[in-house]
Amino acid sequence: MVSGISVDLKKHPTDPLQSSLQFIDHMVYNSIMPNINTVSDRQRGRPREFDLDETIERAMQIFWTRGYQGTSLPDLLEATELSRGSLYAAFGDKHGLFLLALDRYIVEALKRLDEELASGQTAMAGLKACMDGYVARTAGAAGKRGCLVVATAMELAAHDDEVSSRIAYFFGAMETRFVKTLKRAQQEGDLNKNLSPAATAHVLVCFLEGLRVVRKTGTKPDRAKDAVRALISSLTG
Repeated sequence: MVSGISVDLKKHPTDPLQSSLQFIDHMVYNSIMPNINTVSDRQRGRPREFDLDETIERAMQIFWTRGYQGTSLPDLLEATELSRGSLYAAFGDKHGLFLLALDRYIVEALKRLDEELASGQTAMAGLKACMDGYVARTAGAAGKRGCLVVATAMELAAHDDEVSSRIAYFFGAMETRFVKTLKRAQQEGDLNKNLSPAATAHVLVCFLEGLRVVRKTGTKPDRAKDAVRALISSLTG
């Protein structure tokens, strides 16, 4: 177990969804372990002076609120309650800490997506719950922060390969989950049999992540709900 994320290097699932979940676990594992080893080597024989998981969570929150460029080193030191030396020893630099924060956000977002898609008695009911969840997350102060992945994609993905690979993985993992759900919905007779699950999954990713952006401008929630109903209707009609 690494920072609350389970990693099983022995399993090789054949199910596409499980393969996707294992891949993100391995990606996070590989990105975190060098930093943990660095802390261990430099502080050999001494207990760690801070909680790694909590530190990454605090960093994620401030990056999410202010963006990468808008978050200064003093901001991070204040948020994490670390000294400059401890932060550099544990994470290398601001960018190293940001990657771990982004990994954390991705893992949590995919876990929530899995829970919502599995919450209904049918695949379509789960999809509706997922879309309603997205609408709910666009409300209030939290909604104005938007999606960290989308914000990061706009800010860094074009010139940061490490960030770009994570963004691409996240959107791909979303599509994988939606494809599986949509195929189930077709088998259950709730999805138009003429629709392509792969193409429709891509539409859903674009719609839901775009919704996070549009709602940041203050668009009324009823319009978002109407848009969701219209999209669901087009899938089932």
